[in-house]
Amino acid sequence: MSTPRKAPSFELIEIDGPAGKLECLRLSSALETTVGIVLVAHPNPTEGGTFSNKIVHTLAKTLSRLGYVAYCPNLRGVGNSAGTFENGVGEVDDMAAVLAFAKSEHPTLSRLTLAGFSFGTFVQSQLCERIGSDQVEGLILIGPAVSRHNFPAVPVNKTLLIHGEEDEVISLDTVLNWARPQSLPVVVFPGVGHYFHGKLTQLGDWVNKEWRIK
Repeated sequence: MSTPRKAPSFELIEIDGPAGKLECLRLSSALETTVGIVLVAHPNPTEGGTFSNKIVHTLAKTLSRLGYVAYCPNLRGVGNSAGTFENGVGEVDDMAAVLAFAKSEHPTLSRLTLAGFSFGTFVQSQLCERIGSDQVEGLILIGPAVSRHNFPAVPVNKTLLIHGEEDEVISLDTVLNWARPQSLPVVVFPGVGHYFHGKLTQLGDWVNKEWRIK
């Protein structure tokens, strides 16, 4: 494996989206060789979700250390991104635009991971369905908001789903009821709420372990 470089920092960039400019944080690979692309989607902006969310940053930094370049956009109507909130509809178009931009910057990379937290999991699940699961290396869903949105089925053999046992926003029972018909495993963090307070390091370690073997 390549020797890790000095830890990179987030860089603020602009991407042309379907509703106008999207501001996006980009984090380069922490390895000399970039192995893939990861897109990370933030939680619900009506409840304060932005690309500054700690779980978003945890996912981006974890995958960066594994050699991925991470793109974490503010979706439409969030921060300085153009447009207005569309409850997960237009936001999929935004993420598709981020994907196209990422591919234009890294045309030789074929490995693509889609990651999201809460509302962001709905956006990424739809994007995966749109582009086809064969185009996606993996899907990382943290605290999926399955009680708030009509989620599509996800590729079972490519999806890492992590949920808090004591999630106060999306109940664990709701997630299990969604996952059960798909035979989709759920990783449960005992005693943890929706925002994984005090458990971000453990969350990053678990994602690191699961993705390192890919």
